[in-house]
Amino acid sequence: MKQNQSRQFWATVSPYWRKFRIIRKRIWQRYHINRWLIAIILGITFSMSTYLTFVAKTMDVQNLNSSLKRSTVIYDVSNKKAGELYAQKGTYVGMKNISQNVPNAILSTEDRNFYNEHGFSLKGFGRAGLLWFKNKLLGNNYISGGGSTITQQLVKNAYLSQEQTFSRKLKELFISIQVENVYSKNQILTMYMNNAYFGNGVYGVNDASERYFGTSVKNLPVQDAAVLAGMLTNPSGYNPVDHPKLALQRRNTVLDLMADNGKITRAAASRYKAMPITVSDNYSYKDSYRYPYYFDAVIDEAINKYGLSEADIMNRGYKIYTNLDQNQQASMQTNFNDASMFPQNAADGTKVQAASIAMNPQTGGVSAVIGGRGKHVFRGYNRATQMKRQPGSTMKPLAVYTPAIESGYNFDSELVNEKKSYGKNHYTPKNYNDQYTGKVPMYEALSQSMNAPAVWLLNKIGVQNGYNSVKKFGIPITNSDKNLSLALGGLSTGVSPQQMASAYTAFANNGVATKPFYIRKIVDSAGNVIVDNTNHVSSKRVMSSGTAKKMTSMMLDVFNNGTGVDAKPYGYEVAGKTGSTEADATGDTDATRDKWIIGYTPNVVVATWEGFDDTNGNHHLENLSGTGIGPLFRSEMASIIPTTKQTQFNTQDAQSIVDAQNNQSSSNSNIWDNVKKSGNSVGKSIENGFDAVKKQTGKWFNDAKSFLGGN
Repeated sequence: MKQNQSRQFWATVSPYWRKFRIIRKRIWQRYHINRWLIAIILGITFSMSTYLTFVAKTMDVQNLNSSLKRSTVIYDVSNKKAGELYAQKGTYVGMKNISQNVPNAILSTEDRNFYNEHGFSLKGFGRAGLLWFKNKLLGNNYISGGGSTITQQLVKNAYLSQEQTFSRKLKELFISIQVENVYSKNQILTMYMNNAYFGNGVYGVNDASERYFGTSVKNLPVQDAAVLAGMLTNPSGYNPVDHPKLALQRRNTVLDLMADNGKITRAAASRYKAMPITVSDNYSYKDSYRYPYYFDAVIDEAINKYGLSEADIMNRGYKIYTNLDQNQQASMQTNFNDASMFPQNAADGTKVQAASIAMNPQTGGVSAVIGGRGKHVFRGYNRATQMKRQPGSTMKPLAVYTPAIESGYNFDSELVNEKKSYGKNHYTPKNYNDQYTGKVPMYEALSQSMNAPAVWLLNKIGVQNGYNSVKKFGIPITNSDKNLSLALGGLSTGVSPQQMASAYTAFANNGVATKPFYIRKIVDSAGNVIVDNTNHVSSKRVMSSGTAKKMTSMMLDVFNNGTGVDAKPYGYEVAGKTGSTEADATGDTDATRDKWIIGYTPNVVVATWEGFDDTNGNHHLENLSGTGIGPLFRSEMASIIPTTKQTQFNTQDAQSIVDAQNNQSSSNSNIWDNVKKSGNSVGKSIENGFDAVKKQTGKWFNDAKSFLGGN
């Protein structure tokens, strides 16, 4: 029955199938489909080959050897070495200083045909292709294995990621061929042995020999060389410290492979296999990452601004010249390591966090930065550059007082200091302690950080003017920030200490704000300059120099007799502003979320923040004044200012200017009184003199009359 149905089906379909084949054949022949397919395949192959050849040619293979030999070095603002970066760097040794047992063991295990191939193995590459095709059918986009030559492994470690994809494999192939064109086999093997990873953070055969066997690789015996060679496929799984049994089994396998390859005899292999693995650690880890938050910021800028990869930065032997001041950075780190500089931890042990940054206002160069307290995480969260918090009253100079001065107000203009409500939502700013004086001069409102007059003034000059001013300072704000709370630092997204420090450079730099940067120059391992910022300053005029001078005179009062008195370093003049923000929903009216101090001299701007990462009822600072952060800032400035040129301000504080004007006015009044008294005295003398002359003249006239009449 089934056979009959099948025959009927094919009898029905067969005529159509024959027609289809005839038509297909005609079309195939008429349009030369075979030729088109061949042309397409050749075109794809040619395009891929051209692209991969371009990739290989632009990989700067010529500098591979020099870059592997050298660590990336960070230099400070005075071009002195500040530290080194290396993720895959061990102590580089030449082939003559490596025991022949090591390359014998490695080649027997990893690539026996190394000296007879040109960077790749046809068998290995074919196997990789089959495995890729198999995984594609299974829905996996990776290669589960495939033989890589020593050259390919070197290229993968030096240039490429560890992902198992066919595209990465193709790049690996073409770059390997380029490496083989440039270097000898011994050079390639030497580079590979010095760049290989051996677990426990150890790179290179020499450091691995010191770490696991306590001796130089030059003296490494056969049985220990076999251990190192066995670790290459799985450094964490086969290292003799963490997995001695697996390491022993793997070593014995390598010894058998060495015997198979004719590097040792069978008898020698048996003898070595009977020996135990004796571990001895003589390795000392070099930690040249001396200024972690600064070095993190340098790496971030190199990646985000100049397009370098982290792997390149850490391993390619660059020289990176920065704006780092080692004295300033070291003193900041000392302060942050001193627990007495900070409030006590929360009840559950959570630390009060903090961040600080120092900038040169003329150039924008960042000279020091600390992104937090506690254990540092490589390229982790940097509060100085990445944090977004409300700036509180440190926003007043940017949003209120600068545009007010620019609009014609003077630093001693009288402002209304009353509790007032504004707008339909009855926004009512309050002074600290709810105290009001009716009227207050502008300089006093700023130095005492009064809220009511600041909001009143912003309302007078117009919110739009304040909003435009903040944007000119480079602070990221949105239309939702266009309201009166801008006067008190109420922002939708918040700011970082770096952004606030950059804004305040305008006050220290005669009205010109400079953008922060870390890197001045980058030179590659061959001596080529690939980044040069030495003569470039990114700046923008924000206000007139006259306005900057008046603002500085008012902000000098902040540290002389205002909210920053306890933050002023002894013997130095500093201008700036304090700020704080309330912690909502904590149940404590004095709970504070953020504390800020931003201070400057003509040579340096320092911004410091303090608070908990997560503010709640159990994690908040106390009181709303700006003084809790004072001792830390004072200590920072006392250490930083002596390292600068110590240029003096070109103005006095506003209070002193006003006092001098009042004294002058009083003096002028006294002078006028004296002039009037003197005038009266002179007048009387003249009047008395006229009377005397009159009397004397009358006497002479009478005498003359008598004389004439008597003759």
